[in-house]
Amino acid sequence: IMQSKNFGILLYRKAIKENDLFVKILSKDDQIITGIVYGGNSSKKKNIYQIGYYLNLNLAKKNSNSPYTINAEIKNPLLGSIINDKYKLFCLLSLISLTNLSIVEGQTIKGIFSCVDDFINDLIVKHKWIVLYCKWLFELLKVIGYEIDYRSNSKNKYFDVNLLKFTHIKQNNSFAFPHDFLAGKKKIEYKYLEIIFLIFEYIFKNHHLINLNNNLPDSYISFKKLILNFLSKN
Repeated sequence: IMQSKNFGILLYRKAIKENDLFVKILSKDDQIITGIVYGGNSSKKKNIYQIGYYLNLNLAKKNSNSPYTINAEIKNPLLGSIINDKYKLFCLLSLISLTNLSIVEGQTIKGIFSCVDDFINDLIVKHKWIVLYCKWLFELLKVIGYEIDYRSNSKNKYFDVNLLKFTHIKQNNSFAFPHDFLAGKKKIEYKYLEIIFLIFEYIFKNHHLINLNNNLPDSYISFKKLILNFLSKN
C-alpha cells in the first residue's frame, strides 16, 4: 500500500453507494486529488467533508492505478464566519465552483491554490470583500492563462472582450472598464459589478469553458443574482 499526506480545499463531493463519497480536492501543490472516502456521508464524518473546507489528508492506494482512499480532518482556517453569512456563503460556493471548472485531474496550474486560499482568508475577516471577489475573478483568469492586466492599463478607459485588450477608443465589443471601482475609489454599485461579471463571463466561457464543453456553474450564477438583486434595491 502506498501512503502519503497532503492538505487542500474540498472542491467537490458526490455520494456513491449509501455512505461513501467521491471527493475532489485542490491540493496545496496546485493539483487535483480525487478519491473515495469510505463512510464519508455518515453522520459521524459528514461534517468534515463540506465544500470549501480545508482538510488535512491521509492518502492511501493499493497501487499506482487504483483510486486513493482518503481520510481527512478539518484544518484551519475554519469557515464558521462565512457559513453563518448568506452572502459570504454564496460567494464561497461561487468561488469553489469556478475553481472546480478551472483545473482538471492530472493538471498542475501554478498559483491556483494560493489564489483561492488568499481570497478565502480575506473573505473570513474583511468587510469590503465584494471588491476583492471582483479582483479574484481576474486573478483566476490570470492563473489559467487569460490575464486582464487592468493595473497597467488604468489610462485606457475601455476593454475589448474580443481582442482581450484595453483601448482608449470605444468599439462595438468594448466596455468602459471600472478602474476606479477596483482601485477602491468608488462605492459598490450595480453598474460596476454588472460589467465585471460580463467581462469575466465572456472570457471564461469563450476561452476556457468552450474547451471543456461546460457551462457556467449554478453556484456562480446564484451568487451573481443574489448580489445584483441586493444592489438593485439599494
